[in-house]
Amino acid sequence: MLSKTARVLLLTAVAPVTWGTTYLVTTELLPPGRPLLAGVLRALPAGLLLLALVRVLPRGSWWWRATVLGTLNIGAFFALLFVAAYRLPGGVAAIAGALQPLLVAALATVALRERLRLRTVLAGIAGVVGVALVVLTAQARLDALGVAAALAGAGSMALGIVLAKRWTPPASPLATTAWQLIAGGLVLTPVALLVEGPPPALDAPAVGGYVYLALVGTALAYVLWFRGIAALPAASASFLSLLSPVVAVLAGWAVLGQALTPAQLLGVAVVLGAVLAATRATLRSTTNAQPPVAAPLRGGSRPASVCR
Repeated sequence: MLSKTARVLLLTAVAPVTWGTTYLVTTELLPPGRPLLAGVLRALPAGLLLLALVRVLPRGSWWWRATVLGTLNIGAFFALLFVAAYRLPGGVAAIAGALQPLLVAALATVALRERLRLRTVLAGIAGVVGVALVVLTAQARLDALGVAAALAGAGSMALGIVLAKRWTPPASPLATTAWQLIAGGLVLTPVALLVEGPPPALDAPAVGGYVYLALVGTALAYVLWFRGIAALPAASASFLSLLSPVVAVLAGWAVLGQALTPAQLLGVAVVLGAVLAATRATLRSTTNAQPPVAAPLRGGSRPASVCR
């Protein structure tokens, strides 16, 4: 029987797994050249839906904290990802994103006083190598601005993860996720209108794609993601994000018939090994102790005394 910690890890892993399907949905269903529109239509509807379910608004300092977290995890992250995607091959951008667990581990030692273990550093390096084997092609070219945007995007979400862990949530994961998605969507909306212009007419496949991304790839995924961050060490949770590029490549193979090279298969094995190495310590450390229990997935707020 799985421990509570193992169940939290598996549920948290659902988030990057669903994010790994984003590329397939985007290329096959959505209008081309509209990544910022996709970000807005993912974040805002999902956030408003969750807010309608919980009916809990931020209080006190959580008005600005939710704005900061929403900007780091959603608004700025999506915008920087857009710049990186347009100026870099997808493989190079994915490798830069794979640095996120190492950035989280470094930040967590300062902000959360989590111990930086050699195992974590080695697993982080292995994760970067594994993602490179999975996604990098011989035709990849570097662009200074694109690399800077990709690294800044990884740094933005890494800082967002650490702050989300440091700041004690005043409400359930449903509520705090709703606040972040709405804040991030509002930050991203003017950028999308300025860069991409008004939304185009959408056909049925595009509507279905946006609905999937909003409900599954955003509402469900981010609730599970932030729930896991609250319950797990920040460094361990961040390693699960390495599953996203692996799922993207496997989805292309399974659905689109794209071939997998021996190097990609080796990369998949290396990434999975890195994730297991980084999370196994968390499982071991809670075997003889009370495992972290995530907040329940329901509305309502905690007592005001927990607000910081």
